[in-house]
Amino acid sequence: MSAPRLPLDPPVTPNGPTAQNWLLQELSKSDYTASHPNWFDEVATAISNWFQSLTGPSVPGIPGLGPLILVVAIVVVAVIAFLIFGLPRLNRRSRVGGELFGEADQRTAAKILADARAAASDENYSLAIIEGVRASARTLSERTLFTMFPGTTAHEFARRAAVLFPAERDSLVGTATAFDRVRYLDEQGSRDQWLDVERLATTLRTAEPVLATVDA
Repeated sequence: MSAPRLPLDPPVTPNGPTAQNWLLQELSKSDYTASHPNWFDEVATAISNWFQSLTGPSVPGIPGLGPLILVVAIVVVAVIAFLIFGLPRLNRRSRVGGELFGEADQRTAAKILADARAAASDENYSLAIIEGVRASARTLSERTLFTMFPGTTAHEFARRAAVLFPAERDSLVGTATAFDRVRYLDEQGSRDQWLDVERLATTLRTAEPVLATVDA
């Protein structure tokens, strides 16, 4: 009598758990894991899809609108950033303020000079001289050439500014002297003194300095 034949081949139709186990074993092989996209692949795909979404419908003879839309978006962002933050120097200029010769003053140089001219038009030359010298100091602060510290006097300003503008040394000293006389000695300012102050305040707005900065 022959021995019973043992089943050497696996069943043709496995049950549910067996089939799931075979599938997991097959997918765990290196051939499958190597082909699975990693995080970098997913990020690259997302960026690619975003650029493709910018591309308009293709028309024969007309290129896609994607590059044009991207350029327009960049220009819009740049304009908005400029309007909000401005150029570094313009932004700094808008923040200049503080004490001027012992008094708190947040006005711009242009506003101070306008007030000086208004005083001069009323023949109040003493006030015009005081305001004009303040306008000169604020102008150099706005140009980032000079730092006004608390306690800086008109003559200290003139001495330090003369290093930057040696051609204006005599005018700086003369206007500082006129400032002290009308402010502290109650002398009456003259029209000629005011004209010197106004000329200096106007000149310092655009004159080229000899040195970059003088803060010492």
